Amino acid sequence: METTPSLTSTPDDALREVIGRHGGWIGFDRFMQEALYAPGWGYYARGDGQFGPRPSGAADGGGDFVTAPEMSPFFGRALAVQLAQALAQTDTREVWEFGAGSGALAAQLLGALGPAIDRYTIVDLSAGLRQRQRQTLARFGAKVRWVDQLPERLQAVVVGNEVLDAMPVHLLARSGGVWHERGVALDPGTGRRVWADRPTALRPPLEITGTHDYLTEVHPLAEGFVRMLGDRIERGAAFLIDYGFPEREYYHPQRSMGTVMCHRGHRMDADPLEDAGDKDITAHVNFTGVALAAQEVPGFGVLGYTSQARFLLNCGLLSLLDGASLAERTMAQKLLMEHEMGELFKVIGLFRGDPWEAIGFAQGDRTHTL
Repeated sequence: METTPSLTSTPDDALREVIGRHGGWIGFDRFMQEALYAPGWGYYARGDGQFGPRPSGAADGGGDFVTAPEMSPFFGRALAVQLAQALAQTDTREVWEFGAGSGALAAQLLGALGPAIDRYTIVDLSAGLRQRQRQTLARFGAKVRWVDQLPERLQAVVVGNEVLDAMPVHLLARSGGVWHERGVALDPGTGRRVWADRPTALRPPLEITGTHDYLTEVHPLAEGFVRMLGDRIERGAAFLIDYGFPEREYYHPQRSMGTVMCHRGHRMDADPLEDAGDKDITAHVNFTGVALAAQEVPGFGVLGYTSQARFLLNCGLLSLLDGASLAERTMAQKLLMEHEMGELFKVIGLFRGDPWEAIGFAQGDRTHTL
């Protein structure tokens, strides 16, 4: 799905124009695409201030959220252990990263992998973030390059940290026992953006038991992305890290309000219609859908699936912390703690060809839960 460049001056004008061109209603997937990626004003198109911790003791300031690589450099160093094994197993010498954010993860992986790779390629559509990445990675010179899309054939290990959650989703709402697609329209009196539901043939992948009203998401774009990886990886593997659940947890009858959430200034809210372009919009990942999408591609499959905590422990995070300062250990522990990132975040590994015993899934593999 592509956004349409607009000559209008504000996000409100641009969205009004898009909604008008589509007969007064757009699906939430289109709204999310515009709000995050529209040229000039979309959240990821307008600048590079999204990533970063809040300054110590400050109520405001810093970025809107912090990802694992900004939290601790040991995240990338542990992940590099798995990538090094994957590079050797698949006889490849390139790493491709989708959505490199601040460039922190790329710097950690490049530093840890060193001569094991010949090239590190970043796919990132944000001009502002690309500029920040170039500054962060300048010391690695021509080893790093930026492209807009995958080639038709790829021999590499692919990594994506918090990429799938930013891919637009369709919202499905069950009301009075009838399923609708929830979209966005304009209030005829005020011109403000409002929710508007339309009957749809779309359904969640599992039947939601009960008769209560229910809001959830489906993820055709993320699943299409995984199928594209499978089609184009000729030799290699992929590791995707994000927050989410297997299907039975994702579509649990009690998860009736969906998972869409917004992030700004290290605060969260559940109203994506307000302040479009000024805050991040995300949805949790259905990892069962990711796994099934991979398995639809001949010769592509699931290498393993586990929590971030178990994955990092398997990759030797604790031994990497030997000699680290107390402050460094404290931040690294947040990658493992169940109430921080350790349990909600998951890692799924995908492979081309014959499977192999991946270090990151050596213990605590949960593929059977997908």
